[in-house]
Amino acid sequence: MTKLTSIAIFIAGIFASAHAISAEPIEVIKAVKVTEPEKVELGKMLFFEPRLSKSGYISCNSCHNLATGGVDALPTSVGHNWQQGPINSPTVLNANYMLAQFWDGRASDLQAQAAGPIENPKEMGYSHALATQTIASMPAYRAHFAKVYGDENVTIDRLTDAISTFEKTLVTPNSPFDQYLLGKQDAISVDAKAGYQLFKSKGCVSCHNGPAVGGTMYMKMGLIKPFHTNNPAEGRIAVTGKEADKFVFKVPTLRNIELTYPYFHDGSVWTLEEAVNTMADIQLGQKLSDKENLEMVAFLVSLTGVQPQITLPILPPSNKNTPRPVPFSHDPMSSKPVSSELLK
Repeated sequence: MTKLTSIAIFIAGIFASAHAISAEPIEVIKAVKVTEPEKVELGKMLFFEPRLSKSGYISCNSCHNLATGGVDALPTSVGHNWQQGPINSPTVLNANYMLAQFWDGRASDLQAQAAGPIENPKEMGYSHALATQTIASMPAYRAHFAKVYGDENVTIDRLTDAISTFEKTLVTPNSPFDQYLLGKQDAISVDAKAGYQLFKSKGCVSCHNGPAVGGTMYMKMGLIKPFHTNNPAEGRIAVTGKEADKFVFKVPTLRNIELTYPYFHDGSVWTLEEAVNTMADIQLGQKLSDKENLEMVAFLVSLTGVQPQITLPILPPSNKNTPRPVPFSHDPMSSKPVSSELLK
């Protein structure tokens, strides 16, 4: 075989592999190329900043914990004054691949999403005005904003822009399944390969496709059979007002699904085995055998990618101009609610 023939075969193999990948309903997750490192670093600081909350205790990372798959591993999150959140916290990992943010899609992008929890009384319980005042009170933060945005002015738009820029870097490439898609046949087990074929043949890919294996469409929860839950969330109807959108939610990503329990918008299911059987039943009207369930779960586990390696930021100290946190309903040093004193 001539050297020229060998090269031709190699090139043909590349094209064949590329065609095979493009024919699959799931796409490879690619590593992020950071183009604005200083903005990413500022966003990381703000993502871990508990003083964006009224209590001075809750940060973005509280509900989207980067040590636990970008979730808090609770059915619904714990908010200000130990209030119970209304819905399961979605993972922040690979969130930039979603068509919109929140289960009901009420935020168009990550920046819009970042603004919501800060002023939600059941989440961080603060206000945008106080959040920006808090950050602006610290000279080190003002210096960061000047470096990134050209001046020291701290606005909610800049603050959420920085957070969302950091969040866009939180992708999880190089999963075993990605390696399999790229041609490494032994990257996943025989069971996982069988599970992927089931995933396609049973129709799961009609909703769970693309790079994030989901997040690209809305779908009714309980398409074939009703989904029984005590959770009050009703999905897209809260955004559109249309009765047809009742119990319609954004299809979640299945990337890193083994890490992001409990499952569904109400956080009612704790194991992948039960989640798979439930979805097959209420969404597809099918009953899986024990072997099929095992294979499907093996495939889903193969979607766990390399987790972001985060060095915790060192945050600037508060000072006399920084609004005081209110971790409890009343300040223990006063008989009056501290919230009425914050701006004094």
